[in-house]
Amino acid sequence: MPIAFVLINAELGAENELLNQLKNMASVKYVYVLYGAYDLVVKVEAPDNETLKKTISNSIRQLKNVRSTLTMTVIE
Repeated sequence: MPIAFVLINAELGAENELLNQLKNMASVKYVYVLYGAYDLVVKVEAPDNETLKKTISNSIRQLKNVRSTLTMTVIE
């Protein structure tokens, strides 16, 4: 099962709104709000690589208050 961690920079003050939106996505397993260089970290698990890619590219990255992301795909 493909897994990725997505670090998100959010628009100022939008962290909790994004947290709630991300929690409702089927492939999102965990979401945490952070202090530091990134605002949220998301663990995404999908049945295949194509679903993982679509979840990150078409769902997470397209959310209104996402400024930028850094995706780390698990290889082992």
